[in-house]
Order: sequence, then C-alpha cells, then structure tokens
Amino acid sequence: MKRLIAAFACSALSLASLAAEPVLTGMVTSAGGHPLDGVTVSAKRDGTTITTSVYTDKSGRYVFPPLAAGSYRVWAQALGFETAKGSVELASLTRKDFALATITDPEVRYRQLPSEMVVAGLPESTPQDARIKKLFMNNCTGCHPASFTLQFRFDEDGWSKIIDLMKVVPVTGAYPGPQAKPNQMIQRHQKELAAYLARARGPGDSSLKILPRARPSGEAARAVWTLYDLPLNPDAGIGTKYNPNDGTDWTIATTSKLGQLPHDGGMGPDGSIYFTVNNANTFVTIGKVDRRTGEVTFIKAEGKNGQAATAHGFIRDGEGNFWFDVDPGRRALGKLDTKTDRITIYQTPDSMSPVGGAVTVDVDGKGFVWASTPAGVVRFDPRTERFTEYKSLIPPGNAKGLAATYGAAGDRDGNGWWAQMAMDTVYKADVANGGKVIAVKIPDAKAPPMSGEDRKYYESMSDLGFNAPLPWSPGPRRMGTDKRGDVLWVGNSWGASFARIDTKTNQVTMVPLPDRTMQAYHVVVDSRHRPWGNLWTSDRVVRYDPEAKSWTVFDLPVRGSEIRHIALDERDGKISIIVPVYRTSQMGVLTVRTEREIAETLKN
Repeated sequence: MKRLIAAFACSALSLASLAAEPVLTGMVTSAGGHPLDGVTVSAKRDGTTITTSVYTDKSGRYVFPPLAAGSYRVWAQALGFETAKGSVELASLTRKDFALATITDPEVRYRQLPSEMVVAGLPESTPQDARIKKLFMNNCTGCHPASFTLQFRFDEDGWSKIIDLMKVVPVTGAYPGPQAKPNQMIQRHQKELAAYLARARGPGDSSLKILPRARPSGEAARAVWTLYDLPLNPDAGIGTKYNPNDGTDWTIATTSKLGQLPHDGGMGPDGSIYFTVNNANTFVTIGKVDRRTGEVTFIKAEGKNGQAATAHGFIRDGEGNFWFDVDPGRRALGKLDTKTDRITIYQTPDSMSPVGGAVTVDVDGKGFVWASTPAGVVRFDPRTERFTEYKSLIPPGNAKGLAATYGAAGDRDGNGWWAQMAMDTVYKADVANGGKVIAVKIPDAKAPPMSGEDRKYYESMSDLGFNAPLPWSPGPRRMGTDKRGDVLWVGNSWGASFARIDTKTNQVTMVPLPDRTMQAYHVVVDSRHRPWGNLWTSDRVVRYDPEAKSWTVFDLPVRGSEIRHIALDERDGKISIIVPVYRTSQMGVLTVRTEREIAETLKN
C-alpha cells in the first residue's frame, strides 16, 4: 500500500509539473479580423539566444510547445504583411493575439521574399529571357542566394560592374586577384545578363512577376523550429557578437554571411548540437550547443600558423562519434568522441590523395567511414585505422574542368558512392566485387532554348565546376543512402530534382522537386525510407514520400538561410532534423507535432 501511495504521489507530482509548464497560444488575423493560416509566430525569452517558432492552423490559432517561464519577445509574420511584434510575461497558459497589417510599400514587400520566389518571378516568356534566367540560376547563386544578389536596384552599367567582379569570384566568395580567369559563360553573355537584371531590378518599372504562394498547412503547419544563435567569428572583425540581422524579421531583407560559423551539423547522443566550422579562425574546429541554455562551447584542433584546423562534412556513427574532414595542414579525417569532446585526426598515407574536395563524410552499414578526396573517395576502417582509396574514372585534371568529388556516401552493403558534380556523374565502389569503380551518369536536365552556336560553345567549355555548369547540367551534389533499403538519393543542385539510384542495379530514376527554382544540396533518409533535403538557395526543407509519391515542404522561420547540410536524429519514435542556418549563423532543429500532441499541450 505504501508503495502504491508513493507511486500515486510521484505520478501526481509529475502531472502537476507538466501542468505548471507555461504554454503560449493565440490567434492571428488580418487587420480586418479574418483568421490567417500558416503564419509564422516566434518567441524568444529575454536574455537568451534561443528562438522557437510555430505556425497557425487553418483557424488562425497557434500553440507553442511548453516554454520556460519568463519575459518573451514575440512576433508574427507572413508574406505581404507587416511584422507584428509584442511581448508577454509567460507563467502559465498565456494568450497573445496578433492582427497583421498589409504592407503598402512594394519595396518592403519585395525584401520579404525568399530566393526561390525571386527567381520564379524573373521573366522567361521569350527564348532569350529563358536562356539568361537559366544562366543566372546556374552561375550567379554559388556564393549567395538570389534574395541577397537582387535586394538592391542598379541600372545596366551598375549591374555590369557587379558582374565584372562576380564573374571571377569562386564559390568561396573571396576575390582571387586581378589575374583570375573569368567564368566563360558569364563572360560570353555579360551584356545580355546586365540588361536582363536591369529590367528586373533597375531604376525603372520591374519585369518581375511575383506570384503568391500558399503558406504552410497540414503537417507543415505543425512544425516547430528551434533556432540557436551562434556568435560571429571575431577574427572576421565584425565588431558585434551576434548577427544584428538574424533573418527573423523578413522585412529587413537577406543578411550578409560575413563572420558566420556553422557549415555542417548534427545531434549528439545526449541531445547536444554540434557543428563544423569551415572558415578561417583561431579558436574553433567543432562547436557545441547546449540545447537547454543555448550556451556555445568551442573544441579546437591545431592548424597551421596558430590557426584552428577547419572542418567540413559531419556524420555520427553507431557509437555516437562524429566523423568529419579536418585541415591541420594536409586535409585529413577527423573523429570527435562525444563522451570526451576529444578530436583525433587520421591522415591518409602520402601515396593516397588527402581527404578533400567539397567533403561529405558518411558511415556505411558495416561501420566503415567514407570521405571525399579530390580524386574520388577513401574508406576508413575505424578498427584497424587503415585507409583504402577508390578513384574516379575521370581524373580531377581534365580538359573539361573541375572534376573533384562533391558528395560521398556508403550504403548498407558496405559499398561507397560519390559524385563528380561538374561532370554529372555518380560513382560506385563495388567493394564486394573487388572494389571495381562503376560510373553512373545522371540524365541531363531540361535545357533552355539556345542557338546552335551557343550549344557548340557550351560543349567546348573547359572551366566546368561547382559554379560554372552547362545549361543542361543536373549537378549531383551531396547524397544519402537508405540504410534500411537499397536506395541512394542524390540532390541535384541545377536540375531541381533528386536522383534515386538503386544500389543493387544502379538504375537511375529522376524525381523532380516541387518547384523548378529549388536547388537541392544534401539528402538524408529516415527509417521510413523518406529522403529529406535542404534547399540551399531557399528557406525551406523538403521531404519526399516514395510510397505516396508526394512532397512535404517545411518553411524556415528566417530569411536567407543558405543551408548546406542536413542531418536527422531518430529516438523515442520522434524525428529531429538538424540544419546549420549558414548565412544567419544559427543552428536549427525541426520537429513535427501531431494534432493530438498539440491538443494535449492545451489540456495540460
């Protein structure tokens, strides 16, 4: 009886604690009182670096998950409406309603737009416009999203001066000097491109035709985003600790990425968020975020000349360790032990290529680690600490351009996969067949209309690369395998698609993204065989259901996110999607609630 009473008392205490958790809810309407669905509502407790965002349902109601008690800044926003701001003192069930006023200034309305809506609005009704639009999408978004490029207006001469600079700037965004070779395609069409952009974003009437799009609904409206602010890199000389334009007020427009830290990320076994830092600095290789407090700590491996070794690529193995590319002087494979936060570096032999290229790291179904190299991939055995190298059939130095590896993955059978993005080719290292390397060609994307002369010129180009593709190039980028199936999913950056490759037969099926302005970057696959992908020039994450052949699109609550990596964590029947919000220097975690969970939150 005493045990029963004690158990009952413990249960009652647990329920009382649950009931005591503060909940924020309310309604969002237009200024005229009409309920607005799919509106983004955000809350940030004073003195913290954590922002939580939810969406209104079809009745205009929003419900936050339980939050810590305290004073909060809260705001609501939707495209075409002014950002409504307020504050609440959260101690129990608290209601805060918003009425959104329509934006009357067309330039402010424009600044709210995510990149894919800007690109979709660029004219393409004539063959000439369609060709130049594709040129812009393929060649002018490598360092930044279109919402950043086109947030200001210039006349034709002004745009031409900008193109003079940008046609020699690589995807790093750093000016390489006056001797740099220009992008051949931009150089050929510079006058047409400058005139095209001046019509769209010049001093006169704009040729842009921005079409409305539906706000999040259904499952997408049950999403919860948690964003953790990361300090800016002080070595970049910014002068502020955090980005003053963190993307959470869309009317301010897309921010600069100067000083940002995160490149790739994931969730540790204890729920902490980790991220790699790929920009030069003196203090951090891997960052760690405490999800309860938002506190950020730094883990450093020594690099050259007093610098921290930079890191790229990130994957967690079955033991909870993270594997990544690290550059202590010669790029290598790194392991982070999350129990001790200790970094160990494994260097390939001098006879092999170093880890490198645009590195992706993966762990296959047998426990081997795969990492990109400029010439192909290496496989690392954590048990014996030995590397095996597999090379692409097209060498990195060839007559067509940059053939370095981009994405890499390992399948459940222990085979390796990697992509030569500029060559539109995916390779398989067939380990069971003696390590034979097999080339899998990704089908061409639909090309815009062009003259025979232009096509002949494009086919003769010798500088193909991450930011200089052919008009019909799909651009296979980062990839992920289904560890419970026999499928490799590849994000095609210029082809607005995922490639589905059967890892047994090597057969390729193309799956178009929901919108042809979307640019895929990386893919991960959940336990239900559904690939998730980040869209690096869109403020959105997508998920494909192969069984239903349907897409779900999840909006981010920030503008100009420029996500370059996606990871997932599955535990206790729940999926968390982890993304580095690259441009705004944040780490983001997406979860999706059921309708029942939302109802239970209100009951408690």
